[in-house]
Amino acid sequence: MAAGFLTFVALNFACLCVSGNLASGKRSFSIDYKNNCFLKDDQPFQYISGSIHYSRIPQYYWKDRLLKMYMTGLNAVQVYVPWNFHEGAQGVYNFTGDRDLEHFLNLANQTGLLVILRPGPYICAEWEMGGLPAWLLQKPNIILRSADTDYLQAVSNWFAVLLPKIKPWLYINGGNIISVQVENEYGSYYACDYNYMRHLQTLFRFFLGEDTVLFTTDGNTDKEMTCGTLEGLYATVDFGTDTNISEAFKRQRRFEPRGPLVNSEFYTGWLDHWGDQHARVTTEKVSKVLGEMLTMGANVNMYMFEGGTNFGYWNGKDNCFVTSYDYDAPLSEAGDPTEKLLAIRDVIKQFRDIPAGPMPPATPKFAYGFVTLKKVGSVSALLSTLSPMGPVQSHYPLTFEEMKQYYGYMLYRTTLPRDLSEPTPLISPLNGVHDRAYVSVNGVYQGLLQRDTALVMNVTGHQGDTVDILVENMGRVNFGSKINDYKGLLSNLILGKDVLTDWKIYSLDIDGAITGGWPHSARKQSNPPMKKELSFGPNLYMGTFPPNGLSWDTFLKLNEWTKGQVWINGMNLGRYWPARGPQQTLYVPGPLLSSNQPNNITVLELEGAPAHLRVLFMDRPQLNQRLPTHPAPPRKHKEYEVLLPIVQ
Repeated sequence: MAAGFLTFVALNFACLCVSGNLASGKRSFSIDYKNNCFLKDDQPFQYISGSIHYSRIPQYYWKDRLLKMYMTGLNAVQVYVPWNFHEGAQGVYNFTGDRDLEHFLNLANQTGLLVILRPGPYICAEWEMGGLPAWLLQKPNIILRSADTDYLQAVSNWFAVLLPKIKPWLYINGGNIISVQVENEYGSYYACDYNYMRHLQTLFRFFLGEDTVLFTTDGNTDKEMTCGTLEGLYATVDFGTDTNISEAFKRQRRFEPRGPLVNSEFYTGWLDHWGDQHARVTTEKVSKVLGEMLTMGANVNMYMFEGGTNFGYWNGKDNCFVTSYDYDAPLSEAGDPTEKLLAIRDVIKQFRDIPAGPMPPATPKFAYGFVTLKKVGSVSALLSTLSPMGPVQSHYPLTFEEMKQYYGYMLYRTTLPRDLSEPTPLISPLNGVHDRAYVSVNGVYQGLLQRDTALVMNVTGHQGDTVDILVENMGRVNFGSKINDYKGLLSNLILGKDVLTDWKIYSLDIDGAITGGWPHSARKQSNPPMKKELSFGPNLYMGTFPPNGLSWDTFLKLNEWTKGQVWINGMNLGRYWPARGPQQTLYVPGPLLSSNQPNNITVLELEGAPAHLRVLFMDRPQLNQRLPTHPAPPRKHKEYEVLLPIVQ
């Protein structure tokens, strides 16, 4: 090592050698500015932590994941609280089941893990709208993450519910939360509103008390640290394996001249977008940099330790994140220990005693094989079931937010104003389709419009023909200045020289129908076609696979299917898009499956289903495979051949 690096280590290692006074029975957690460290019960303390998101892991696997983290040698976990996960509708709160935050904190406590809590209100995390609830956008001029009065009122109301739940779990109150982050990477946001940060600081102090260690986290640049920090909030940095460690911590020192060194997000992997390769960060890099930081006496949180899954509609949309949040983390998406985990454990052994005993094994996996589905019907033909309240009529289109439907899909219906014997351009002139619009005329799929990339397509038909436009919300922007991300048709569509008007707008509750047992419980179901053929446009499919006495984890592959959504036994597994890749399989948690009752699968295919209508349950994931571009579907209705060979 260079001499400068060794000097820097020596200056910041002092804390590990200092003996504090034993507390007289009272629990405490604080910052020792004199000796550059944390103090836990008046003793020097260094945390080695990993990020885990309870919102991305089913509750029945929380204990398993936490135990594996503990057995790796971690003494803490870092946890986000997604506001929109708990307050999906304004004033309606949910802390039950997979949203039972206190149960998660209790399991961590029982396991022997301290908690670094990151309650936002904004979390980023590649999560839908960065954790902010979409109902905030009902105020059309709201300025998020600022001192805007409407936003501050909503935040204050939320924290008045959340923070009292948190207070008993603070370490100083007998729980396991040692520190609490205020906002998240605020320095990367354009607003740079110190009044907003002061308001948050006041809320945290009011509800959690003056003795709670509050901190900020920002990227490793002067600008981010300048706008993201505030006096009274301990400033920490985040960086990955390709950053100069000494330079990063020197930057923290410029904003916090004394106190512990902290990397709040040390990146063990990275995120995936549709259409890119699966991200990788080598085990060797992670081990090397982790060892160097721990040698310096730094406190380190590994982001992620387990990523989990963006079930349902929870993925964010910066270039469209995939459903898997595997993150190339030490624990896989399915919670399996990896070589990276074992290497990290070997590094930690050099700095602290780790628990005796073997690492808990991977959960068992099973390849249930092929299941053949049958077509239920097109979305347009199933509106009485999927939209039982019927349409809202409007001269011009309304957004998801105006309709108070925040996620999923919505159908806009109008009629052709004149005969279109020749292909006529349907245009989104103001890039107003958020995010994808699947266009059918009289039930025949004609193509799609897509935000930023496909703003025009051609249609044909006759005056009075029904035009159905199914709009898919692919998740809201979660980072940067564009998090005010409205969904649906945000502006008029122009057909040739005509502005389309007089819309019937259907809010689709597909999840509600499927959770209620449809389509499998329906008394009358559509018969499958006599001939197997490719079906284009938004259609629903169903199937059942029999029990085999097992309820083990599995991975669902939709080979030759194009893009859509999958539900199993009522649970929304998330989005699939094998035609784009790199993710080819969806993770299916074993406890979701019945070992003694038939298991139901429902698929919403948006563009084109294969003739074979088969899906495959495998015993391993495929997260890094990009297929050849799927040809665009023809515009005329006829029988089609399978476009690609079956890959097993």
